[in-house]
Amino acid sequence: MPMARMPALIVLIMGLGLLTGCNDGKVKVPSPAPITKPVGLTVQIQSLADFKPVSAIITSRDEGLAKARISGTLVRLNVKEGDTVERGEVLGEVRDDRLIYQTEALNAQTRAVEAELAHAEADLARIQTLYNSGIYAKARLDQSLAVAKAARANLAAAKAQAASGAELGRQGAVLAPANGKVLHAPVPVGTVVMAGQTIVEITAGPMIVRLDLPEAQAASLKTGALVMLEPNGASPVEGRILQVYPSVTDGQVRADIAASGLASDLAGQSVRALVRIGERRAITLPRAYIANRYGLDFVRVLAKDAKASDVTVQTAPTGLPGQVEILSGLAPGDRVLPVEAAQ
Repeated sequence: MPMARMPALIVLIMGLGLLTGCNDGKVKVPSPAPITKPVGLTVQIQSLADFKPVSAIITSRDEGLAKARISGTLVRLNVKEGDTVERGEVLGEVRDDRLIYQTEALNAQTRAVEAELAHAEADLARIQTLYNSGIYAKARLDQSLAVAKAARANLAAAKAQAASGAELGRQGAVLAPANGKVLHAPVPVGTVVMAGQTIVEITAGPMIVRLDLPEAQAASLKTGALVMLEPNGASPVEGRILQVYPSVTDGQVRADIAASGLASDLAGQSVRALVRIGERRAITLPRAYIANRYGLDFVRVLAKDAKASDVTVQTAPTGLPGQVEILSGLAPGDRVLPVEAAQ
């Protein structure tokens, strides 16, 4: 062996000896990292709630109607749509000029009866003095007492009639029946109204969603059942059926739905409600397994040889948050990967 290669050979032999001594004669070779398979989901057919889209209206649970209590002319209206009012607040005034004249006549009658009573009491005092002096007999005194008593009764009746007329005049005030917001004030100032006519409509009670469903599907409306609501331009929210009305009107059954986050300024707005009307068998996947590219929905399917490929699927909403229905493109038993794992 040439002398030039000896130092390198000696260094190699010494290195192997050191490795053998440090490992008790065994050389440790790093084990390869375990091969991890992507976590997927096996496609299965399962029961799916069948939801029917229905148009609904956001409104208040109750509605307060501020009505005219007397007939006359609406001379003043203090509110407009959207104003917040409190129970008992004066919203407007209806005036009947005939009541003014009637009240003045009753007041004049009261004053006339007061004058008669004053005359009767003065006459009674004079007769009482003469009776005490022995000039008038007891019968004359009794007659004067009866006249004075009748005058007092007439005065009380006149005052009651005057108070009744004044109270009737005060009935022209249109009062708010409850706390809430003004929905409609359809009667303009100067309109002749009748007693019982609605002047102002007010929300009363919490805001709810009200819908009408055909009577053939009314059996699916159960108190407490889940209803998905989709307000215009807002995220879907969950609601619960609060009340089902026990009557059918024009082939429709009405139900009220309670949902959180409904503001009173949304009264009258239309919403899309998904009402559960039964169950069916379908394939569903979490939305995380669906990728959308160029307007098409894709799912990454894992084959038996562990190779993944994108498959075009047709989807539809299920009415449940985070879940979509697969109409075509997948079969039971297929293994699919989420979008994150597919990238």
